[in-house]
Amino acid sequence: MPLLPPRWRLLLVAIAALSLPILSGLAWLLLTGWFDQVHGLVPTGRLGPDNWRFLWEAVGGRPSVWIPLRNSLIFSGVVATVVVLASSMAAYAISRLSFPGRAAYLGLVLVLHAFPAVSLIIAIFFILRRLGLFDTLTGVILVKASLELPLGIWLMKGFFDYLSWEMEMAALVDGVSRWTLFWRIALPMVRPGLLALGTFALLSAWGEFILPFTLIVSNQNWLMSAYLQTFLGEAFTDFGMVAAVGLFYAVPVIVLFLLGQRYLLNIYGGGVKG
Repeated sequence: MPLLPPRWRLLLVAIAALSLPILSGLAWLLLTGWFDQVHGLVPTGRLGPDNWRFLWEAVGGRPSVWIPLRNSLIFSGVVATVVVLASSMAAYAISRLSFPGRAAYLGLVLVLHAFPAVSLIIAIFFILRRLGLFDTLTGVILVKASLELPLGIWLMKGFFDYLSWEMEMAALVDGVSRWTLFWRIALPMVRPGLLALGTFALLSAWGEFILPFTLIVSNQNWLMSAYLQTFLGEAFTDFGMVAAVGLFYAVPVIVLFLLGQRYLLNIYGGGVKG
C-alpha cells in the first residue's frame, strides 16, 4: 500500500488534533455514565447501571424520561417536515417565477437568517402569550420552524436553480399545471436537497435548548434538552447521571446521522442538466 504524500499526512494529523477534544468528551461520557461515583470530573467507584435508573423510574420529581423523549421526537419531526415543505415551495417560486420585489425578498430572507433567536426571544414570548400558544409544543414548533426557513429557502433555491428549463417548458406545453409540475417533476429531481435539508432541520431541532427552556414551563411539555438541564444543579451536580442522560439523548441523533450522512454529502449538488 503506497504511503500518503507528506501534505496529506500533515492534514490527517491536524484533523486528528482538532477532533481530540470531541473524542475526549465522548470518551468521558461513555466512562462516567457507568460509574456510580465521580470525583470532580474523574470517574471513580464501581461500574454499574445505577446512573441509568432514569430509564425505568422518575428521578428526583422529574417526569419519566419517555415523556420528554416523545416530545422531542414530535418536535423534531414536525419542524423538519414544515421546514422542508415550506422551504421547497418558497424556493421553487423564487427560482422559477418572476414577480415584483423578488430581489428584495431574497435580501430580506438573508437578513432574517442573520438574527440570532435569542435576540428575538422577548418578542416571541409576547406573541405566543397573545396567541395562547405559550407553554405549548405547538408554539415552540412554529417558532423553531420559522427561524429555520431562511436557511432552508436559500438552500433549496440553489437546488432548483440547477433544474433544466427545457424539461419544465416541455411539461407546461403538454398541459401540466404548475402545481403538478412542482410535485411530480421538480421535487423528485431535488430529492438529495430535500433529504439534506430535512436532516439539518431535524438535527437543529433535536439540539434546540433556548426556545423550549424559555417558552415551555410545564414539565409534561419538556424536551430532552430541558430534561437534561435539570440535572445541572447550582450546589451539586451528579455528573454520572448527566453523562448517562447525555448518552441517551445523543443516541437517536447519532443513528440519524449514520443513516443520513451520504445525503449530507450532496448538499452542493442537486437537479439534473440537459
